[in-house]
Amino acid sequence: MPSESTRRSFLATSAATFAGTLATAGGLHAAGDDALRVGLIGCGGRGSGAAAQALRADKNVTLFAMGDAFSDRIETSLAAIRDEADVASKIDVPVERRFTGFDAYKQVIACCDVVLLCTPPQFRPLHLKAAIDAGRHVFAEKPVAVDAPGVRSVLATCEEAKRKGLSVVSGLCLRYDNGFRETVRRIHEGEIGDVVSMEANDYRGAIWVKPRESEWTDMVWQMRNWYYFTWLSGDFNVEQHVHYLDVCSWVMGNQYPVQAVGMGGRQVRTEPQFGQIFDHFSVVYEFANGVTFYSNCRQQSECARDMSVKIAGSKGRGLLTEKQRGQKLTSSKAEWIFNGPANLMYQTEHDELFASIRSGKPINNGDYMAKSTLLGIMGRMAAYTGQRITWEMALNSQEDLTPPAYDWNIALAVPPVARPGVTKFR
Repeated sequence: MPSESTRRSFLATSAATFAGTLATAGGLHAAGDDALRVGLIGCGGRGSGAAAQALRADKNVTLFAMGDAFSDRIETSLAAIRDEADVASKIDVPVERRFTGFDAYKQVIACCDVVLLCTPPQFRPLHLKAAIDAGRHVFAEKPVAVDAPGVRSVLATCEEAKRKGLSVVSGLCLRYDNGFRETVRRIHEGEIGDVVSMEANDYRGAIWVKPRESEWTDMVWQMRNWYYFTWLSGDFNVEQHVHYLDVCSWVMGNQYPVQAVGMGGRQVRTEPQFGQIFDHFSVVYEFANGVTFYSNCRQQSECARDMSVKIAGSKGRGLLTEKQRGQKLTSSKAEWIFNGPANLMYQTEHDELFASIRSGKPINNGDYMAKSTLLGIMGRMAAYTGQRITWEMALNSQEDLTPPAYDWNIALAVPPVARPGVTKFR
């Protein structure tokens, strides 16, 4: 590795705002002094994928450190990344740079230049702030919080990233898909007229669950099954449906609804092993201009599946799905179907992140990644409480889902399943 003084000089320059010497990359990185150390925080399947994509995104990059709450997750992740033949030579993570426990993020951030935040979303605000405070560029998986205090923290941190000239790229990957980008561009140019209403569906099957083992404490069990606890995941409407909620706000020019009312519950996942989250939501969001979008999500096996946004315009209609040739616009004049070059959106996220670092032209997705997360939280609040929730109520909520301590041995009771009309807005 290059000397620390040389590295610090390069990295300080690359984080400066649009420095003239970084306007072109040619020749600047030839000597190897600009090698970027990547740190992975959160070593699940998505984290492993993000690490491999980061390594493909730049010629002079090394996976330098890894951190996770559990050591076995690091070893499984490392083995999976090493199996990727095209990136295996870019891995340099000896045992002494494999950090475990709740404080592992601090050690990864301390020794890396770019960090990939892929833990359960409960930890995203904390980890993001630590990374930006340390002057690191960030890839942040979605969602970026589980409650309003977390969203407010992320918004403030991303403003600090702008001041420091640091890149923050979001894992809301549909914004990096060629088909989605072109379709939304055409909608913004008026190809189907004014948007009148939208329908966002996320109907999918069941996912993993890990039966509790006798030696697991409450915290270990909940962390191993993080998806099923609102304090860790934010619930389905936040953790996964956020993708299509974000697409709706994107279609509206990054505007957000003023109110929401909804419902949800547990029909299939009713056993204690599934924590206390819902397995379905239905939320109606309304914008200030009267545009309404109807949001539905379900996570139940052996049921019809649909992951899409359907848009009704004053002069036509649109469809956005991840299926091949699934993006199309129809008007009285013609039907347009995206047939341009396909891309791997997960890879494009990292390609653009590292290109921004090299060029000194930082990307900052902070505003939409935080507000789209709040959009999911707003819908969850409406469904959990049965009340009409305004955007201002959601943004200013004092509900903090953080546990009393990040401690493996504390007693951590499972919160009660929300009951509309009984559960109170906080």
